[in-house]
Amino acid sequence: MCGHAPLPVTAIRRGSDGRVNEAQSTEESPMPALNRRTLLAAGLATAAVPTVAACGGNSSGSTDAPLQFILSGDANQGGGYATMAEKYQEETGVVVEIVDVPYDDLQTKVRNAAQANDLPAIGRMPSVDPVWLDRTVDLADIAAEVKPIEGMYAADEDGKIPALPSDLTAVGMFLNKDLWDEAGVEYPTSFDDNVWTWDEFLESARTVREATGIRFSLTMDRSSHRLSSFLYQNGSEGLALTDDLSEYVANDGTAGALERFIAMNDDEVMPRSVWLTEEDPNAMFKTGQIAAYYSGSWQIADFVENIADFEWISVPMPAQPDQATNFGAAAQIVVFEGTGQEEQALDFVRWLYSPENYAEISRIAGFLPATEGVEVSYDARQEDFDLYNAAIAGSPAFVGQIKERDLALQVSGTAAPLSGDPLRDETVKAISGDISAEEVVENALAQLNESLA
Repeated sequence: MCGHAPLPVTAIRRGSDGRVNEAQSTEESPMPALNRRTLLAAGLATAAVPTVAACGGNSSGSTDAPLQFILSGDANQGGGYATMAEKYQEETGVVVEIVDVPYDDLQTKVRNAAQANDLPAIGRMPSVDPVWLDRTVDLADIAAEVKPIEGMYAADEDGKIPALPSDLTAVGMFLNKDLWDEAGVEYPTSFDDNVWTWDEFLESARTVREATGIRFSLTMDRSSHRLSSFLYQNGSEGLALTDDLSEYVANDGTAGALERFIAMNDDEVMPRSVWLTEEDPNAMFKTGQIAAYYSGSWQIADFVENIADFEWISVPMPAQPDQATNFGAAAQIVVFEGTGQEEQALDFVRWLYSPENYAEISRIAGFLPATEGVEVSYDARQEDFDLYNAAIAGSPAFVGQIKERDLALQVSGTAAPLSGDPLRDETVKAISGDISAEEVVENALAQLNESLA
């Protein structure tokens, strides 16, 4: 038998409003009819573990054992969580064991652990997963204390908050400052300036490219997250859920904005290789081949550490007509149920989100804070972080609403996971010349809506 006691069986039913209700089953209760949420969780868990999994030998069932905290990328972000774990041990004597795994393995590892009834105490997860959604502890009390930014967390119909945002990320633009200065081309540095349009930016970047002899004007990460930001700036609201979470839709400006992006991938403005063959845009920027890089706040720490050959600068992204960034929670902090360490884990999470400690980890890891009223004094590039915070504050309301609906859908546990990234994958086909921008919208919406069916 596994080291943890078996969890009680949970019957999951829909109320008259169509939303999910949960109730503990008893021996006298009939077997509940399976609904979409239970089928999704069961199917995903089976896919993650094709055979019955044995226990992983995790000792977290003992209240005095180390608290296992599974995450990805801490070592690449200054070791912020490891530093805070050491501080917590010094203050309390409680050991928090940081389990840093490759990003591509994180979701599968936690799904396997849920299936084996061997979950860690705490996780920093990329999203809320239906496989383990019902194995999370309610964080509503902590949320009330620390006040996460509105729209960056969600409660279910019973008021349970299964996850808190670990930090924010936002899309932004970096320039190779040396190249722009060499070409004598001006650029905005704050939102107080008369921020450029996309037409103005592209003309300015062309001038830099031709004057300095570099290969390309711009590159963008191969991601729908970054592409959505571009769409927001060009008259689209992206591929967005409706208010009732029943359908993904796109406005009339979406195909036109996509057409512009597709045309920019012409091996002059943008290298086709980034989106078609996954060439690394980060490396292209760091080696001085690009005038501008459309990426995001998570690059700041990397550039501080690894760019020594030229000066770089964060600048406002172009607006045509909207000044907007795509922002959201970088990851979700969850406390898992059934470990025997729930109270100790809650104590650590509450401590981590205290203003002093949360400001400290944000400084170390280069996080944009996801809670209200936290001021962070960064070790370097304070002006870059300030610019990103200004971009978030200045974005249209619909951007935050999109994030809020996405989180609400995750918390509902009723959407099937996608096998890929529909907007990105269909856009790649269009850059290859196989389909039109209109077909990108049509195909991506069909895939997204199939996940809701």
